[in-house]
Order: sequence, then C-alpha cells, then structure tokens
Amino acid sequence: MLQIAKILKSNGTDGGLLIGVRDIEVGQIDLQEPVFIEFDGLPVPFFIQDLQQRGTSKAIIHLNDINSLADAEEVVGRAVYIEGEWEEEEELDFTGWTLLNRGVRVGTVTGMEPIPGNLCLYVGDALVPLHEDLILSADSATRTLDLDLPEGLL
Repeated sequence: MLQIAKILKSNGTDGGLLIGVRDIEVGQIDLQEPVFIEFDGLPVPFFIQDLQQRGTSKAIIHLNDINSLADAEEVVGRAVYIEGEWEEEEELDFTGWTLLNRGVRVGTVTGMEPIPGNLCLYVGDALVPLHEDLILSADSATRTLDLDLPEGLL
C-alpha cells in the first residue's frame, strides 16, 4: 500500500473531505480504483464518487459510504492509500565528486553511507549528511556538489 494523501478536514455536511495529496499529483489519482483508509489496523476500500482539485496539492473528495458530517469527522486525520509500490529511484553515486560548502571547497567524496533515513557522504575524516534541504546545487558535468552545511558540522 502507498500513502498518497491525508484527510485534513471535513468539507460541508454531505460527507465531503479535504485531502492533502503527497508524492503524486491530484490528476494521477485513478477514479476507477479504490482508495483505502485504515480502520483497526486493516485497510478498508472506498471508491471515489467525486474529486475536485483545489490548488496543486489538495482536493475535495466524496467517497462511497461517507455521506454525512459525522461519517466525515470519523476519518479526519487518517491516511489515504492506494494499492501498489513506488518505483525505486536510481540513487546517484557521488563518490569522486568535489564537495563544496557554500562555494568553498571541502574535499572529495570518498564514499557513501546509506544510514536509514539519512544518506551520508564520506569526505576526508568527516561524515556529511546529504539532505535535499542542504543542497544548493549539483552539477554532474563538473562533478561538484555544493551544500549549505550548518556551522560547526565540519
């Protein structure tokens, strides 16, 4: 099961739900396939009766069997899932790249450490976290990776 959204709040009195969509676009949701909401640890299927996009990452949906404000309030805060698995993205290998910290050379990446939830780079004696929020730029042509590292990390 893949989590694609979270139910943010009820919308109206007819069972409408405002959802926040993640990892996919609203238009990619297949209206012919069920979505699942977990109850007592088990995924329960619901078919989407209506879906109206609100902005780029939100939508108002109506699901079968959720027909009232009380029904909608019961599922607020729960995750919405679909069947399937995410395709694994090919991970870049930065070994041999030059690491910069805000444009200043730090050293050469000598290896990578796939710590669960936080990929790290070996640069000299340091183990540097590689997080998307820290990346200023990555240039595969020059093999340079420029990060904005917190003070005192190196």
